[in-house]
Amino acid sequence: MLFAPATCSRLIVKIGSALLVDDSGAVRADWLAGIAADIALRAQSGQQIAVVSSGAIALGARKLGLSKGGRASLEDAQAAAATGQIALSRVWADVLGAEGLTAAQILVTLDDLEHRRRYLNAAATLNRLLGLGVVPVINENDSVATEEIRFGDNDRLAARVAQAAGAQGVLLLSDIDGLYDRNPAQPGARHIERIERIDAVVEAMADTGSASGMGSGGMVSKIAAARIANAAGAHLAIASGRVERPLSTAARHSLFVADKSAGARKAWLAGGLTAKGRLTIDAGAVKALRGGASLLAAGVRAASGDFARGDILDIADPDDRVIARGLSEYPAVDAAAILGLGREAQAAALGYAPRSAVVHRDHMVLL
Repeated sequence: MLFAPATCSRLIVKIGSALLVDDSGAVRADWLAGIAADIALRAQSGQQIAVVSSGAIALGARKLGLSKGGRASLEDAQAAAATGQIALSRVWADVLGAEGLTAAQILVTLDDLEHRRRYLNAAATLNRLLGLGVVPVINENDSVATEEIRFGDNDRLAARVAQAAGAQGVLLLSDIDGLYDRNPAQPGARHIERIERIDAVVEAMADTGSASGMGSGGMVSKIAAARIANAAGAHLAIASGRVERPLSTAARHSLFVADKSAGARKAWLAGGLTAKGRLTIDAGAVKALRGGASLLAAGVRAASGDFARGDILDIADPDDRVIARGLSEYPAVDAAAILGLGREAQAAALGYAPRSAVVHRDHMVLL
C-alpha cells in the first residue's frame, strides 16, 4: 500500500483519462467500481480522500462524435468538456453512492489556485467537504479555460489540490508504474523506486509522451507535480492504474519523498505556475538569498513584466535559472527605476522613502 491511513490522514488520488475511459470512449465501469470500493474501505479506517479525475473531454468527445478525442482544437475541447463533465459527475456520484459515500464536484481553473484569496476559498471548501466525510471530485474547468490560463494536465492540479487540502500524500494513477532512467520502451530502462531530491538528473529522465494518446500529461508534468507536492510537505507516488483495485494493491511505484513543508504562504508561492514578472539578480544577491536575506535593489540587474506591488515574481540567477519566487514590494515602473541602486540613490530615483527590499524574505521561497 502506497500511503497507509496511519501515516497519511488525507490523500489526493489522480486518475487519468486512459484509466477511466476505454479506447471507444466508454467508462471502465467495473474498474471504477473497484476504486470506489477502495475509497470506502479507506474512509472506514478514517482516511480522507479527494479525487482529481480526468475524463470529461474523452466522454464528451464520444457523445459529440468529435475527432482526436475532442482535442483537435481548443473549441472542440471546451465543447467536449462541457458535455462530458455532466456524464463524469454522474458516474462518480453513482459509484461512490453505491458504497454509501457522497460525492461533491469542484471545477477549478488555474486562476482559482494562483490568486491567493481564491486559493484560500478553495482550500476552505475542500477542508469542509472532507471534514463532512464527502469525497470531493475535482477537475479543471476545461469548458472555460484557455491555453493561457489552464493547468493543461491534472497531475499538477492534483499537487495543488493536495497543497490546498493540507494532504500528506498524492497518488498519480497512470498508464505507467513510475519513473524510469530513460524512456521505458528503450532496452535496459531502469525503474526508479525512490526519489529523495528532484534535480537536473531526475528531470532529464522524463519523457513527455502519454502512452495512451488520450491524456495531456507525460512524465514531465508528473515531476512538476512532485515538486509542488513536495514543497508543501506531501509525498507523491506514481503508480500504474492498469491493475484491479490499485488503491489496495501493493504494486511497484515511484515515490517522490517530501523533506519538510514550508509555511503555507511560501508553499503556495513555490507551487505557483504563473508569475507576473521576472527579476534577474547578480551572483552576490544569489548568495545572500541562499543565506536567508531579502532581495535588495542593489543586487537586481534586470526586471521584466508588467507587475504591481504584491504580484508574484520569478527571481533568476545570472544564468537565467529561476532560483526563487516572491511577492514584489514595488510596481514594475518603480522596480525598474531602482535597479542596482543603493538605499540613498533609491530615494532620489523614486521621490519617496524606499522600502526595505524589492522582495522581502518573509514573502519569498527558494526553489
